[in-house]
Amino acid sequence: MNFSNSESQIMVRQAAKDFAEKYIRPYIMEWDESQHFPIEVFRKMGEQGFMGILVPEEYGGSGLGYFEYAAVIDEISQVCGSVGLSTAAHNSLCTGHILSFANENQKKKYLPKLASGQCIGAWGLTEPNTGSDALRMKTIAKKVDGGYVLNGAKNWITHGISSNVAVVLARTGELLDSRGITAFIVERGTEGFKGGKKENKLGMRASETAEMIFEDCFVSEDNVLGEVGEGFIQAMKILDGGRISIAALSLGIARGAYKAALQYSKEREQFGQPISSFQGISFKLADMATEIEASQLLIDQSCYLKNEGKPLTKESAMAKYYASEVAVRASTEAVQIFGGYGYTKDFPVEKFYRDSKLCTLGEGTSEIQKIVISRQILK
Repeated sequence: MNFSNSESQIMVRQAAKDFAEKYIRPYIMEWDESQHFPIEVFRKMGEQGFMGILVPEEYGGSGLGYFEYAAVIDEISQVCGSVGLSTAAHNSLCTGHILSFANENQKKKYLPKLASGQCIGAWGLTEPNTGSDALRMKTIAKKVDGGYVLNGAKNWITHGISSNVAVVLARTGELLDSRGITAFIVERGTEGFKGGKKENKLGMRASETAEMIFEDCFVSEDNVLGEVGEGFIQAMKILDGGRISIAALSLGIARGAYKAALQYSKEREQFGQPISSFQGISFKLADMATEIEASQLLIDQSCYLKNEGKPLTKESAMAKYYASEVAVRASTEAVQIFGGYGYTKDFPVEKFYRDSKLCTLGEGTSEIQKIVISRQILK
C-alpha cells in the first residue's frame, strides 16, 4: 500500500478545504443554533463535484476513488461535522446504493441528478423499533399489479424531509429472513410518501434527521433496486463502505478539535508561560496526535481495499470503531485544554464535543462494530 498522497488527492483535499472555509465556516453556529439544513450549500457542493465523488464521469460524477472521498469528508468535517455527515450520507448511502446495485436505466435516471446536487439523497433502513436489529423491520412492501405498495415508517433518516430521492428497504418476505427484504427507489412527491418528525439533536444540528412515512405508497416495479429479496444483503455491503465515511467524518472532527486545542495551548498563558509547556497539556496533545494518525492509517487501509474491490468488512469496522472513539476522546480533551472557555459557544471545541458522539452511534454503534470485528476474527 502506497502511503504517499497522489496529486489528485492533494488537489481534491485543498479544494474541499477552500470550499469549507468560504461557504461553511462563516455560518456554522448560525446553522447549528437554528437547526438549519443548508441545502443551498449542497447545491454548490454539487457544482464542485463533491456530491458525486465516487460516481463515474459517464453518469455526471467526479469519477474519483475512496482516498479522495475520505479526504473531502475529513476536510469538511474539520470545519463542520453536520455538513460532513450529510455529504457522507448522500454519497455513500443513497448514491452509493444506486451506483452499486441499480440497472443501467436507473443509473442514467438518478445518478446525474444526485451527483450534481440537483437532488439530495436519503437512505431508509432504520425504524423506531429496529435500529441495530434491521431484520425485524416492519415496513412492508406488498406485491400488486405493476409494482409494490409500501406501508411503514423509517426514522433517524438523514435528509428524511428534504431529500428528493430515497433508497428504502422494506420487507417482501418473512420476518427475520435475510432474503426477505427488498430495496426500492422512491421519489419525493410519490403519493403516500412524506417526511415526518424532525429530531432535535444534541449535535450535528445542521444535518437534517427525520422520519420517512409510507402510507399505501405505490412504487413501480421499475424502481426495485437490484433483485427482489436481496435488499438486506445489499445494505450490509453498502454499510461496509459507509463505515469509511463515518471514520473519515470522525477523523475530521478529531483533527478540528486537535488543531484548535494545539493553537490555543500555544497562545494561552498561565503562570507566565504558554500552557503547552506544561506536561499535563503537552501529553494530552501527544495522545491526540498519535490517535489521529492511527485513525488515518486504518482509514487508508480500508480505502485501499475498497478501491481494489477486496473484502473490507473487518477493516472498515475497525476504522469506524476506532476513529469514532478517537473523535470523542479528542474533542473531550480539547474542551479540557480550553478550560472554561471550551464550555462556551464563543470557541469551536464545544461543537466538536457535541458532534463527535454521533460518530459512535450512527451507521452501527461501537458495540455493533465490535460484534462485526469479533465475528470476522473468530471465523
